[in-house]
Amino acid sequence: MSADPELPTGPVQATDGAIAAINLRSTLAQSWNRFWQAPLRTGIAEGLVEQEQLAAQFLGDLDACERLEQLASHLLRRDPESARTALIEAQVAASVHRFAHARQCLARATQRGGPAPAIERLAMSIDQACGVSPEALLERRRRVAAASGRLEDWVPLGSLLDDLGEVDEADRAYCRALGAYRDVSPFAVAWVCFLLGVLWGERAPQPQSARAARWYAKAIEYLPGYVKARVHLAEIRSAEGRAGQARALLLPALASGDPEVSWRLSDVAIVQGRPAEARALSEAARLGFEALLARHPLAFADHAAEFYAGSGGDARRAFELTRIDLANRPTLRAFESAHEAATRAGETQEAAGILAAARRRWGSTPAFRQSPLAALSPRTEEDHAD
Repeated sequence: MSADPELPTGPVQATDGAIAAINLRSTLAQSWNRFWQAPLRTGIAEGLVEQEQLAAQFLGDLDACERLEQLASHLLRRDPESARTALIEAQVAASVHRFAHARQCLARATQRGGPAPAIERLAMSIDQACGVSPEALLERRRRVAAASGRLEDWVPLGSLLDDLGEVDEADRAYCRALGAYRDVSPFAVAWVCFLLGVLWGERAPQPQSARAARWYAKAIEYLPGYVKARVHLAEIRSAEGRAGQARALLLPALASGDPEVSWRLSDVAIVQGRPAEARALSEAARLGFEALLARHPLAFADHAAEFYAGSGGDARRAFELTRIDLANRPTLRAFESAHEAATRAGETQEAAGILAAARRRWGSTPAFRQSPLAALSPRTEEDHAD
């Protein structure tokens, strides 16, 4: 694939992103009305889960987490013994990173005769999110993607290849996903463009920020309200010294309520010489993250830790949060974050233990060889501890 973000089969035709976002919000309201009228009718709750996940993922509507848990709780009261309720409860739990509970729900769904393909698909997603047997999971992902040829299966394969450090293969999987897309919704296309931006901007051994920026810009072109894409592109623009462009990208996303937007705007305000504004935005970000952590600590521990490790200025809090995230999902990136946070917090023995555990779990993978952890030896960690 060339360095330019040209879609593999030409531009994917999709509905206007601004219109799609308006339609999603309207559909959500209608779906909730239908749900309250007939919560046990097949398809209503399932569609509502998908729509709320889209609102959270793309529009930064993090209140969707509360609404999803409300939905699951209502189903548990109305139909507690069904496989359908157990499967939906598992989906909701996984969406807020309560993976242990999600596995328990999946076990109940299986015992009650739930649909095997849906259960298997969610089980694979949970394993992947938690870094469980990634090489074995890779073979399953390859088979599923080859058999179905669908974007929905090429994307998790690309993400897993990314996790394993196979950047070029991940790029090809994402492009296969785009080439396989036959719908007109902009959400899926914007999602893959965003993942390609992350791949080349953050995961590649030698990051290519210009290439990543073009993919993020393409994601925003498909979906102007895509909060995470705006945040990531703004980070690149700020690093390039284009603070004005970074601010222009972030301001439309501020209304989403995502605290990461306030955080990045605070950093921009510092660069632009507006310290009072920067302090106010940083405090808004801190309050926003703490409010999310109070309700959904496992879902937001990683992003909150990044804030505190950066301009949030609290190395101890960052370390506490990375330990929570690592215990919940011991991926290589979680190990890297926890090790860095432990080092910055002066927890040298903790850092040594994290490094040793990372080597045991991930040492055989290409991703680990590309990781900053690979350059550290146990001896070096002991010397720091002394």
